[in-house]
Amino acid sequence: MIRLAYFSDLNRVKKITEACAEDMISKNIYQWNEHYPSKEVFKNDIENKELYVTEINELIVGCVMFSKKKDELYNKIDWLTSDPDNLYIHRLAVHPKSQNMGIARSMMDFAEAEAVKLNCESVRLDTFSKNPRNSRFYKARGYVKLGNVYFPKQSEFPFFCFEKILKNKRS
Repeated sequence: MIRLAYFSDLNRVKKITEACAEDMISKNIYQWNEHYPSKEVFKNDIENKELYVTEINELIVGCVMFSKKKDELYNKIDWLTSDPDNLYIHRLAVHPKSQNMGIARSMMDFAEAEAVKLNCESVRLDTFSKNPRNSRFYKARGYVKLGNVYFPKQSEFPFFCFEKILKNKRS
């Protein structure tokens, strides 16, 4: 079940992302660290009703944030569609013990369906350049790699920006 996150979910969500960070680091993927994603970021997501969680047997196993708000950093990217009818996905995470069960795919299906309901033209996101599994995941879903952005507090390496068009632009 995918639902909006509550403040009472905050500690579990943070533990999931910490477990994901540890798992990635064990694979030499330095994508998340002590600076990101922070509890404060997740609090803000919950306040704005932009954070969703996946529950299995009443245990939260994953999260995803999505919003129509565009980060300024993304202005450097030559997107396939025009602004502002786009959905931006951030902080997709599935606890390592629950990975490879289709949970990330379900959360992306959910986010893309919400984008359609919101009449968005596309879904946009970024993923760490040193995480080839994520890049393959998004490419397999029909996302197109368009350029790079940098998050210096996270890594010296770029993050790839992807976009998936959901419908034809109306005239």
